[in-house]
Amino acid sequence: MLALVASMTGDHPARPVLVASNDPQATGLAKAASLGVPTKAVDHRPFGRDREAFEAELLRHIEAAEPDILCLAGFMRILTPGFVRRFEGRMLNIHPSLLPKYPGLHTHARALSAGDAEAGCTVHEVTAELDAGPILGQARVPVLPGDSEADLAARVLTMEHQLYPAVLRRYAAGDRTPVMLP
Repeated sequence: MLALVASMTGDHPARPVLVASNDPQATGLAKAASLGVPTKAVDHRPFGRDREAFEAELLRHIEAAEPDILCLAGFMRILTPGFVRRFEGRMLNIHPSLLPKYPGLHTHARALSAGDAEAGCTVHEVTAELDAGPILGQARVPVLPGDSEADLAARVLTMEHQLYPAVLRRYAAGDRTPVMLP
């Protein structure tokens, strides 16, 4: 999230209007606020299994900020199809694998277990199907001998911080051509 916010300066076609989280203790909220970006936390826990009620409260704050594009980063909640439809074609997410490989969780462990020679990250449009939207960019990293999940995750995260801002810049300018980083 911070890499995205920090990238939106100068001639960038986008500006951050809200950083929202479902975790009131998320460190990114304080960091975004220190950069002058409005923040809001909507804790999902009081809503229990009522995802629609949680999303309605979250949506109230999102709509008040009037965003053109929603960028998910570290938002570990599966959104309902109704929420996704509302922002269809305007919601991006970053995922720590080379989709379509390894949608969902534990991506680094799965890549290591499979003996993959490379891993990486993907920015995609969010659709109702988990991690299955159109790919807008990918960045690749080698899987090195002796890599732990933490080693691989750190290398992938470095590329996420390069890829997501590059994709957002292009996407906000109306260009859906995928960004591919080595």
